[in-house]
Amino acid sequence: MLIDKASIKCHFETYNAKLSFEDSLDIGNLTLSFSLIQILAISFLISGAACLIIILGFSKTTAKSTIRNDTSAVQAAHTRPTPRIGGLAIVLGLVVASLIVFISDTVSTHMALILSALPVFVVGLAEDLGRLASPRNRLLASAVSGALFILLMGQWLPRTDIPVLDLAMLWTPFAISLSLFLSVGISHAFNLIDGLNGLAATTAVGVALALALIAHQAGLLEHRNFLFILSAATVGFLVLNFPFGKIFLGDAGAYVLGHLLVWASISILWNAPNVTPLAVLLIFFWPIADTIMAILRRYSSGKPITQPDRLHFHQLAMRAVEIILLGRNNRKLANPLATILTLPFVVSPMIAGVFFAYDPSKAAIACVCFGVTFFITYKVGMWLAPKLRRSYRFPSKGAVGVAQAD
Repeated sequence: MLIDKASIKCHFETYNAKLSFEDSLDIGNLTLSFSLIQILAISFLISGAACLIIILGFSKTTAKSTIRNDTSAVQAAHTRPTPRIGGLAIVLGLVVASLIVFISDTVSTHMALILSALPVFVVGLAEDLGRLASPRNRLLASAVSGALFILLMGQWLPRTDIPVLDLAMLWTPFAISLSLFLSVGISHAFNLIDGLNGLAATTAVGVALALALIAHQAGLLEHRNFLFILSAATVGFLVLNFPFGKIFLGDAGAYVLGHLLVWASISILWNAPNVTPLAVLLIFFWPIADTIMAILRRYSSGKPITQPDRLHFHQLAMRAVEIILLGRNNRKLANPLATILTLPFVVSPMIAGVFFAYDPSKAAIACVCFGVTFFITYKVGMWLAPKLRRSYRFPSKGAVGVAQAD
């Protein structure tokens, strides 16, 4: 059947009180209509199906040298080889769903976000496939991706709502440099918190939904729809990542999610001058706080700040679950349970960010309160950890009684 291009009709309908849009593609007498719910379903299903294919394929190729086996890594929380290219599935679901949306002419930001993520995705995927891209190269790729979005859209962080800093933001080179620094740092932060089943992906979904709510309030429907589609693709991955970690995000997934979320938030701030950046800071609070703590911890101990360790908040939480509740040799259960226990700390600042999106003063107070709470909680955890290890005995494998502590 010949396709008459002149007969292709595209329309993009949005309503103030409805979370829906509809694309209609007429080809001859055949009409294909896609609602937002249908597009979200497509994003979810393609991501989930791709994850399943990767898992099944990995089970047949585990012994191949091109597949990374990092169960012995310092920061590893898993005990058997697991595919690390879940990010590929998320990107596939996002891209296919976005191509459907692309028949509308109002998706410039949507496509710019996806195109700009290509450099960091390629370098991250190379690392996941065993090509061992160094942290320096991954950070550089993240900066290139950020610069590409700026070139495509001409948008960067417009303000911080911190008076002294905002004076410097009037100088465009400084504003662009700060934007790139923050995007690289937060993208890397998502990689650092990817240490438990479901933690990084759930954090990403939470950030995306919180930003989507703010975008909806600000009337930025394209941003909102993009964030919904990204959430759906991530949930498709999450189904097989949590609770038992059949597949991992990998560097490609973590860095791409960080990049897309950071620049979506910057674009929201660029187009919605009434939204305070401090609310966005609250939404990204968990990965930022965990990364800052990791830098301070390693620097104070004289270690390179890029050297992995097992002292992240989520790792302490998993250790506490193992020591207090489950005992040794129960990491398969301790891992997802630690994620569940950590999530209230992750989600609470996001909720505050949505509520205080238009109130810089309250958002600033909330940032301080959550920061102090995080610092105190972490320090208490570090103080209790060695005491708990001495006080509790672990059940031996397959026994009901107790065994010597770790």
